Amino acid sequence: MLEHGGNLDLAVQRFGGRAQDWIDLSTGINRQPYPVSEIEPRHWSALPSRSDIESLHQAAHQAYATKAPIVALGGAQAAIQLLPNLSSCGRARILAPTYNEYAAVLAAAAWDVAEVFDLEGLVGADLAVVVNPNNPDGQRHDPNELLALLPRVGRLVVDESFGDAVPDLSLAPEAKRPGLLILRSFGKFYGLAGLRLGFALGSEADVAALAAMAGPWPISAAAIAIGRRALLDRDWTKATSMRLAHDGVRLDAEVRSQDWQLVGGTPLFRLYEAGDARAAQERLARGQIWSRVFGQRPGWLRLGLPGNETEWARFAAALSR
Repeated sequence: MLEHGGNLDLAVQRFGGRAQDWIDLSTGINRQPYPVSEIEPRHWSALPSRSDIESLHQAAHQAYATKAPIVALGGAQAAIQLLPNLSSCGRARILAPTYNEYAAVLAAAAWDVAEVFDLEGLVGADLAVVVNPNNPDGQRHDPNELLALLPRVGRLVVDESFGDAVPDLSLAPEAKRPGLLILRSFGKFYGLAGLRLGFALGSEADVAALAAMAGPWPISAAAIAIGRRALLDRDWTKATSMRLAHDGVRLDAEVRSQDWQLVGGTPLFRLYEAGDARAAQERLARGQIWSRVFGQRPGWLRLGLPGNETEWARFAAALSR
């Protein structure tokens, strides 16, 4: 199994306690989630209707400022799992370092997969993958530079899973263009990863193919109801984006005493060069704060943002141990 954040089972196994005792900063998921109020009982007892799904698609069109075809799926990961089947196997090039599921899923489907380290390295690929802003280093790419790749690759996949708080980076408004496929995660920014909701936006042909592979009920009725409500709540989105921007600066200030160097990040997480990242992770873990380390980058430590003042105080105490 590939390494991911959110592996609290490992934290509990190594350091004790119960999962609910821990503050999980390893995932980059918003720890002030969208407030989920009651939904109609039918959303728990009935299959989602076509009109329900279309209402969610309409909400996503508004939230992402696009008129492109769209399909709701069980998280951005569900789209990644289907990606190899959109066309015959060929050359896949992935801008690295980045989310490790792309290489694994494509290689398992017999694609010729290689990582590249600049946009020019994607040229000539049958399938090119860019995460924007990137996970884990937060690297950002100008949308116009990405659009310039379209005639030079077979299909360009732009993963905008961490893009909600930086809408100026989004290519969702351009997703109708042939050869362009945009992936969006719902659970990260809205803090509801357990809902398992995401979207793919692209050409009519690509979206129709993904929808056919996903089947008639790719998401739950509860996910539709909650997702639609959240996507249309622009006041919450604006306030949350402002809070995250403030809290990212606050986190940088909190760790300054450790002499960690900021590598990058997004509004939902920060990546630091900590020297010995595993030692730093263990120090935080003794205060039941879980973070993300990277096997091939022994200095990198990724931290999400604490969600409230109690969590900030616990983080500061663990950091000072």
